[in-house]
Amino acid sequence: MINKKNYLNINYKIKKFYIKKKQINKKKEFFFKRINISNQIHNNYNIIKKKKKNVSVAGRMINKRIIGSIAFVKLKDMGGYIQLYITKNKLSNSIYEKKFKKWNLGDILGAKGLLFKTKTGEVSILCSELYILKKTKKVLPEKFNKILDYEIRYRQRYLDLIINNKSNNIFKIRSKIIFYIRNYMNINKFIEVETPMIQTIPGGASAKPFITYHNSLNIKMYLRISPELYLKRLVIGGFERVYEINKNFRNEGISSRHNPEFTMMEVYMAYSNYKILIKFIESLIKNIIKNVIYKKKILYKNYLFNFNKPFKKITMYNSIKKYYYYINIKYIYNIFYLKKFLKSINIKTKKYYKIGNFINKIFEIIIIPKLIQPTFITEYPIEVSPLSKRNSKNPSLADRFELFIGGLEICNGFSELNNVNDQNKRFKEQMKNLNNSNSIIFSDKDYIKALEYGLPPTAGLGLGIDRIIMILTNSNTIKDVILFPVMKKKKKI
Repeated sequence: MINKKNYLNINYKIKKFYIKKKQINKKKEFFFKRINISNQIHNNYNIIKKKKKNVSVAGRMINKRIIGSIAFVKLKDMGGYIQLYITKNKLSNSIYEKKFKKWNLGDILGAKGLLFKTKTGEVSILCSELYILKKTKKVLPEKFNKILDYEIRYRQRYLDLIINNKSNNIFKIRSKIIFYIRNYMNINKFIEVETPMIQTIPGGASAKPFITYHNSLNIKMYLRISPELYLKRLVIGGFERVYEINKNFRNEGISSRHNPEFTMMEVYMAYSNYKILIKFIESLIKNIIKNVIYKKKILYKNYLFNFNKPFKKITMYNSIKKYYYYINIKYIYNIFYLKKFLKSINIKTKKYYKIGNFINKIFEIIIIPKLIQPTFITEYPIEVSPLSKRNSKNPSLADRFELFIGGLEICNGFSELNNVNDQNKRFKEQMKNLNNSNSIIFSDKDYIKALEYGLPPTAGLGLGIDRIIMILTNSNTIKDVILFPVMKKKKKI
């Protein structure tokens, strides 16, 4: 039985507990507010210094030098680097000795203090307050200038970005280039759209797709290899200038130039032709270099490109004539000669190949690596251009072009085929050759139906965003310009 004295004692303890709980709840949670970014501090040093106000920075500690009662810390944030000057006099002894000295490279810090310049002229912060915002479990390597192990760089991109300035800058430039392209397209009155990435028919290019399955609809589906046929449907619908920047997927090999998932921009311009589009894409690339890269000359590997000069233009036939002396150009249209010649240099061909296929094979394997300076190749064989308009003077050729820089194909464009009967015939021709190809090709009946409503004279192109960024950032492999490239599965040891 609880007497009055015990009851009052229990009641007092309960009240005391709730008063304590209230006091704990009143305490504010610590939050460090970052006000300044390193590059802004460097750019506005004189203005900030005059105000004599504390700056507040936060970032990752990537370097630490302790010299007795003073220390120098290099802090990295989104704007770059700032040096912290830390002294035992300014901080309490317990913080400097018991805490700061035990912090490791990679730890995330917050700091407040006054700006000044060291004797060597380096902008620094004399810290009056120092906080650890996140203690890391993994310590950064002491020698942090480079990660030489490419496996680590691509598999652990976060570590690569912390340590390698070059990688960090490449992806900042990539972002700026894509932002600029969007602005350029919008200024030129193009509408940006989004088309399906999962398709029932993968069309618009000859490539092997990734296959998936839709459980609810009970149908096989494909990741897109190109948005082309959807974008041309939009032109038919009245979107006369349309573009899309998005991912394409091709279930093929991985190399320094190929990643199964890659970024493309496809552009379609009604009441236009491939010649107008050649001028448009040359102007776009030159404007990117002028307004984003801020250079007139670009170094890529061992090549120096002067983008002030007009890009070269040459037909496929003339490129073979110019760059390959070992072929007898008189017999370039003789199918028996071509078969024998390709066999003699160990180039594999397929049974269904026609003259145009043989010529294109010679061009792809022998000529493309020689196209170093920016060069437009025109007049492609019709056999390898199933969606291109025929040349009015020579129906065996297509009104098509490709741009090559540094031996890389950068873009592919053409006057669009808008003849329904010809398009239908070419789709059927592709289907015939399917058994001898690694690609999966479908005859898109709905696109044929759309063409019956009339596609205006239109020019279209696909620009390889990853490859142009490779050139403009002097990157040896496509993996250097894709944040998370596809990698082989790690072998278990």
